[in-house]
Amino acid sequence: MARSLTYGGFAPLSKAAACLTFLAAPLPASALEILALGDSLTQGYGLPAPDGLVPQLQGWLTAHGHEVSIVNGGVSGDTTAGGLSRVAWSLTPEIDAMIVTLGGNDMMRGIDPTTARSNLDGILAEAQSRDLPVLLVGMTAPGNFGPDYKAQFDSIYPELAEKYGTLLFEDFFSGLRDGAEVPANLGSVMQADGIHPSAEGVKMVVAALGPSVEALIGRIDGD
Repeated sequence: MARSLTYGGFAPLSKAAACLTFLAAPLPASALEILALGDSLTQGYGLPAPDGLVPQLQGWLTAHGHEVSIVNGGVSGDTTAGGLSRVAWSLTPEIDAMIVTLGGNDMMRGIDPTTARSNLDGILAEAQSRDLPVLLVGMTAPGNFGPDYKAQFDSIYPELAEKYGTLLFEDFFSGLRDGAEVPANLGSVMQADGIHPSAEGVKMVVAALGPSVEALIGRIDGD
């Protein structure tokens, strides 16, 4: 019998088609540039362009007084392997820091956590070789593949963050939860596929994630 997989604790009903977009709202030439390397959650799948993660995060940072341009390096359906394959050319000379939000599709497909770990390790090593600060955004696995898989997968992010000295935001979906619990009204902030947040859900994600991005900016400013 086929197992019901989950993405960030939510059940998927469809798979996003792969595409690559690089969006950054025009800002002063002096603005810092941060690459957001990720999958459909970063790319803004299923939403009008202004409602996606990158534009909403851009707006949040601007409202909090930061001159920062967020470059949308999200590819729908991408795995950690895909992120590793494109990180080198995505980190153009103008990039000052990177946010990494990958691993959800690895988990949904049941890819060996050691493979996901190795790929994320390679991504962080590339950033380290360029002396770029990183914010690593984690994912947490459900119990579909058993407790051993979950323990191995969940440990990837904190252990790599410690290894490379990166900032860590432990769970992309934490802004949609009430503590560790999934709220009863979760459907109101998710798209119909059950995987991707709605515009309102993205707003909640950004509100939780924003302070960690501010900390990343602080590391740029502190260089």
